[in-house]
Amino acid sequence: MSNPIGDPGHGHSPAAWTAVVIMLAAIALGTVAFFLEIVWLVWASVVLVVVGALVGWIMAKVGYGVGGSRYTAKEH
Repeated sequence: MSNPIGDPGHGHSPAAWTAVVIMLAAIALGTVAFFLEIVWLVWASVVLVVVGALVGWIMAKVGYGVGGSRYTAKEH
């Protein structure tokens, strides 16, 4: 069966991957900092999560998101 809609993307783009990696690292760091009771590092990781979201949004606006001018999806 063929899918007439095709692959809608699901965020497989450099912008999405960059945002997810930054935010995942921030959450992992924040979890360790919370466990070790390092309050300033917990809040720094919260800021880093926001930075990751902003980086992904900016990269998508520049053209590295799904359907962007600087990104071409790979064929399967």
